[in-house]
Amino acid sequence: MESLTPPPALPPSAVTQDEKTLGIVMHVLCLVGFPILGPLIVWLVKKDQSSYIDRQGRELLNFQLSFLLYAFLSFLLCFILIGFPLLVGVGIATVVLTIIGIVNASEGKVYRFPLTIRLL
Repeated sequence: MESLTPPPALPPSAVTQDEKTLGIVMHVLCLVGFPILGPLIVWLVKKDQSSYIDRQGRELLNFQLSFLLYAFLSFLLCFILIGFPLLVGVGIATVVLTIIGIVNASEGKVYRFPLTIRLL
């Protein structure tokens, strides 16, 4: 069974500038309209070359897939009107948490997103 504790953080000096840049790029791709495909491509290409990119990509993809599910469920709940505020909340949370992820990636940290279902 997989442990629920996060893997130990890499020391900031162990993360190269290129890795930080790719971490930022994965998050920015989510904001500009490629929430799953963008980080997935970067992660698949670079995951075997960098443990930082592997952890960053997994965390980001789990977050995006989880919030896509939450958005879909909120959309279904729009038929009973409760879904409209939920859909707005999910959208705002996605943007805010992605920006927090960008800030952490720029510092060489892997941000552990809240309310995320660990699929990968």
